[in-house]
Amino acid sequence: MSELFVVVGLKAKAGKEDELRQDLSVLVEPSRREDGNIRYDLFEDQDEPDRFVFVENWASPEARTKHHEHGPHIQHFHANGVSNVERTEFAHTLKRVV
Repeated sequence: MSELFVVVGLKAKAGKEDELRQDLSVLVEPSRREDGNIRYDLFEDQDEPDRFVFVENWASPEARTKHHEHGPHIQHFHANGVSNVERTEFAHTLKRVV
């Protein structure tokens, strides 16, 4: 197994910043409790509060895939909260160099 790092940036729709902040915040604790999760943090841009960034660290790509495709809290977000997202600004899967 190889560790996996993921960084995802989301921009809220105009006027939907508070709703998206809440939608994303409720994903954190259940995600942290999932098997294979090492780190799952949500950040807000200090200068642009309509931008949110997830920093994730998983024990394996399979653990992240299970989270993203089968986690009930993630599925709920995709069915409901994603309507407050204007766009995904970036989604990077990273591997540690050093």
